[in-house]
Amino acid sequence: MARKFLPLTALVAILATGAHADDAVRNPLVPSEIWQIMRENVVGEAPIADGSAQFTVEAPYRANDAATVPIRITQTDTGKAIREATVVIDENPAPVAAVLGFSEGMAPLDFELRVRVNQYSNVRVIARTEDGLSMTGRFVKASGGCAAPASRDPEVALASMGQMKMRLFTPESQMSTPRREAQIMVRHPNYSGLQRDQVTQLFIAAHFIDHMEVWQGEDLLFTMDGGISISENPVFRFSYDDNGATALRLMATDTEGNTFEHVLQKGGDS
Repeated sequence: MARKFLPLTALVAILATGAHADDAVRNPLVPSEIWQIMRENVVGEAPIADGSAQFTVEAPYRANDAATVPIRITQTDTGKAIREATVVIDENPAPVAAVLGFSEGMAPLDFELRVRVNQYSNVRVIARTEDGLSMTGRFVKASGGCAAPASRDPEVALASMGQMKMRLFTPESQMSTPRREAQIMVRHPNYSGLQRDQVTQLFIAAHFIDHMEVWQGEDLLFTMDGGISISENPVFRFSYDDNGATALRLMATDTEGNTFEHVLQKGGDS
């Protein structure tokens, strides 16, 4: 009987699927001495429950780019709204990457951001509901993210700084429901203070977005207080309940005292 062989493309797809599935279960949080040291500075003495039954954190086992590691937080138990989430990267020079605040319109939470990972590290998310704190996360193999060279020449990066763009992803089949999915990108070099100018080889001073707000009409959707661990040109993808407003309004400030504000229409890419 003749043997049947899978086409190469099909075999690659099967192997890739298996690898992704394996990654999803083989990079849980690992014991971390540094977390035990800094825990009180991050959350105080408040008890932290296991959050794995309440929400999931998706992050690659091996990051393709340590300077733009995607972190996705998805609420699986929708009983209590997640009002705040703190993203901590244990081994980064500034471990608290972001403190995120969420309104009712963001529940149930489905939120993605991109961070820098400086060396192999736990990436943990500490969520707050009315019942208190819970935590889960992933162990990510990446290195050099905080010192990775910027993708643009400093003059070019500063010239486009503050530009904002939005994209909507909700398929037409779901347009009859109020739930929407959007992505927001902000042009900003988000210098970490650990990068070198590629011409002078001098360190570039830290300069990053430290606060951001996203509004839907008069309703606040979410806030972010961030540090050097947020990636260059920050990107946020999220689901929210549409209140009928025609646009989203973004406001951001950075560590140099700049304020950026834009109104992004919901008609599509803007």
